[in-house]
Amino acid sequence: MMHPKLIEGVDYYFNEQGYMVFTAAHHLKRGVCCGNGCKHCPFAYEKVPEPKRRQLLTQQKGRNENGEA
Repeated sequence: MMHPKLIEGVDYYFNEQGYMVFTAAHHLKRGVCCGNGCKHCPFAYEKVPEPKRRQLLTQQKGRNENGEA
């Protein structure tokens, strides 16, 4: 199976520490939560086990309220 080429700024970006971070757009193309607790998960971390899922949802809510990406 061929994977489509990733586009920087659309599918991912590099954070301050130099790590590649996938965007919500990339995750939506994948179609499912991978369970890794990705920062921009648009699937409400549905495959992440508790209590980590609850922590991630709280962090995501805080970023959204502060206008962060």
